[in-house]
Amino acid sequence: QVRLVESGGGSVQPGDSLRLSCVASESTFSNYAKGWFRQAPGKEREFVAAISTSGGSIYYTDSVKGRFTISRDNAKNTVYLQMNTLKPEDTAVYTCAANLLINHLRIGSNNSWGQGTQVTVSS
Repeated sequence: QVRLVESGGGSVQPGDSLRLSCVASESTFSNYAKGWFRQAPGKEREFVAAISTSGGSIYYTDSVKGRFTISRDNAKNTVYLQMNTLKPEDTAVYTCAANLLINHLRIGSNNSWGQGTQVTVSS
């Protein structure tokens, strides 16, 4: 388990951009794969993106491909989610996750979780 704190959410209009950040509690962050999930009202939590320890493996859900970019800075114990061309259907609470194994992270198996940051996209 690792403590995670997200920031960067907000209310924007369709077509705008946001960058979410997630800071880990300790330097061992570099040993973890990290990623992002989201949950909209009335829906199940959905996988959004993941990045491996080295950054060599990256995964996105189909609905965000070409619009969202996940990256990490191990020196800062931080993972980012750059969200461009935001759409109303992107509205959700976005939660950072960490796991020693990226394939476990993607399916939510024993992930460490942040508390979430709200992203609202509306006209």
